[in-house]
Amino acid sequence: MGALLELLDRPLTSYYLVLGCSALLLALGLMMVLSASSIEALQETGSPFSWFLRQSFSATLGVPIMWICSRLPQRFFRLAGYPLMVLSVIGLILVILVGESQQGAQRWIDLGPIYLQPSEPAKLGLALWGADLLARKARAGRIEWRQLLIPLMPGTAILAVMVMLGRDLGTTLVLMLIFLSLLWVVGAPVRIFGVILLGAVLAAVIMITVEPYRMARVTAYLRPWEDAQGAGYQAVQGQIAMGSGGWFGLGLGSSRQKWSWLPHSESDFIFAILGEELGLAGTLAVVTLFGLLGYAGLRVASRVNDPFIRLASAATVAWVAGQAIVNIGAVIGVLPITGIPLPLVSYGGSALLPTLAALGMLLSFARREPGAREALAARGPGPVARALSWLGLGGPKARSRRAGRTGRSFDR
Repeated sequence: MGALLELLDRPLTSYYLVLGCSALLLALGLMMVLSASSIEALQETGSPFSWFLRQSFSATLGVPIMWICSRLPQRFFRLAGYPLMVLSVIGLILVILVGESQQGAQRWIDLGPIYLQPSEPAKLGLALWGADLLARKARAGRIEWRQLLIPLMPGTAILAVMVMLGRDLGTTLVLMLIFLSLLWVVGAPVRIFGVILLGAVLAAVIMITVEPYRMARVTAYLRPWEDAQGAGYQAVQGQIAMGSGGWFGLGLGSSRQKWSWLPHSESDFIFAILGEELGLAGTLAVVTLFGLLGYAGLRVASRVNDPFIRLASAATVAWVAGQAIVNIGAVIGVLPITGIPLPLVSYGGSALLPTLAALGMLLSFARREPGAREALAARGPGPVARALSWLGLGGPKARSRRAGRTGRSFDR
């Protein structure tokens, strides 16, 4: 235990936890997308690899974005929230006007070869915009909770209402989690939480009662086996998949539910396929990785004094970890099905790219922890810098060669 505590107290613990957990979840997600989508992709496109290749392309774009964000200064993230919020609002308006409706929710804009879901970058935009608004009003490291009222609360309400107009209850819940995390960090009184939660519950009740398919989902959540071939079909098939996995699963690629039994097995219910193929051990590994990722984000928020970093880190943790809890809870039957993906694991580039950008931002913040800069400097150049130095494009070797050439020309 002493060795573990010493390890957790090191300056770069948060950095390596975010990096390692993100890499493992992304690799596991690509593997599970290939397995879960292969049958349906073969039926629809003639190739079992088509959806996996799309997800791999998104990951190929997302990993460099994550690396770039990990090197960007804090000022960039403080400024990026404003244009990102504007673009998100424009995208959500377009969704309402010309968006595609699937499974009762209007979330996507059809751009030909790709589908864009503007509500996903809206999560990152709200986290950055809200954190900067409150950080600008901080005095002596303290933030008055009353600063939430204008303009953060109206801005969050606009996003939430527009997402609700698209009949996307799951994303609305995640936006509220981000907002509540900002409330928590600034130390808002309990009565504010009570009023906001009461309003959120009333809005959720209204959304459920006005849409028959949502009422059917609630009924299926309470009694899924009573209508196993109707409203409770997806929940029942997901539970069958989870129960079939046992301790160590049927084996990678051996799922039976992905053979057109479990709807959306590559996205909303990929955790069920993971449980079927990798068993309880695999599901516990995923839960542990998300737990460590959340711990690392909160560790960054607690160890850095800058108010923007504290707020943005806490909001990112609430978004990623909260969305994972909602998705997993829906699959195992303890929460209603909301249709939101499992971060880094589920199929979908619109969700993957903003998530990787947010995790890259966490890496950038982790580099600003006490002692982190010194530890990184003592570690020496990374693999990218070494590769550039071997090519003569950068790094200490290239600099020394340039310095040598400059010195010789000066002597002459």
